[in-house]
Amino acid sequence: MRDIRALPKAHLHVHLESTVRPETIRDLGGTPPGDTPFRSFRDFADQRARVRGLLRTPEHFRRVAAEFCEDEAAQGTRYAEVTFTAASHGERLGAPEMPLEAVLDGLAEGKKHGLECRVLLDHSRRRPAARMWRTYDLAVRYEEVAGIGLAGDESHPLAPFAEVCDAARDAGLRLVHHAGEFGGPDSVREALTLGHAERLGHGIRVLEDPALTRYVRERDIPLEVCPTSNVLLGLVPSLAEHPLPLLREAGLTVTLNTDGETSLADEYARVRDTFGWPDADLAELARAGVRASFARPELKTELLAGIDAWLDGGTGL
Repeated sequence: MRDIRALPKAHLHVHLESTVRPETIRDLGGTPPGDTPFRSFRDFADQRARVRGLLRTPEHFRRVAAEFCEDEAAQGTRYAEVTFTAASHGERLGAPEMPLEAVLDGLAEGKKHGLECRVLLDHSRRRPAARMWRTYDLAVRYEEVAGIGLAGDESHPLAPFAEVCDAARDAGLRLVHHAGEFGGPDSVREALTLGHAERLGHGIRVLEDPALTRYVRERDIPLEVCPTSNVLLGLVPSLAEHPLPLLREAGLTVTLNTDGETSLADEYARVRDTFGWPDADLAELARAGVRASFARPELKTELLAGIDAWLDGGTGL
């Protein structure tokens, strides 16, 4: 088996606030979340909210972003689209631009590690549309921001945000929404129609509707699948029972990600060991991530060549 850390990877679904190092949380006066399964999505959200509340100054935001880059590069990630809830932080701190600008400054450190980053700004479905408009305003002002999307409890409909999604599409922003995680096929349909989603955050419940599965396959809409996170949140009983193999067998474009609940190299190792997949399957997952990304075409070409080299027995990186 080849070294998974040497496999060039794109990381498309990872929340910055979920990647803060335990020692950094302690330095900022908090208690790191445990590594046991969450009792509910609300439990998960509340734990992450406590971590977000520790971030108060530009240096705090810059530090967690720079540490994210260091940790990702050590796992063989060469390109990352990190999700960040900028408008919420800006509103909380009374400094609309500061959190995003500090994070962008920290992410620039990725270049030292051979990592290129872009940002996706998310917005909770539970929060007012007015805040998503502020998210949109931030996104169009900073070229490092690739796009925006809705996250959070999928029982809250996307419809109140349709006008913002229309404006984002017209402005050339990319749209990626959480759907088909806790919500069923209807949440996926809403994300694809009203939300103009180009990728689906999670999307693991698409198989519940054969017509929707066919639609997603025919339009080659990538899924950002995060198996470990799905287990921790109680969406599937165990990794062995995860629908990841079924999604691939259905001919869907599947990318492998972490949600911020583990490292990307560990996620690749877990699915390899759980499903008995050879290195060729891991390479195909990595290729899917690169192709589905919003990276520069030149970088995509470079990473795909690196994946081929890794599979052929080279170092990859």
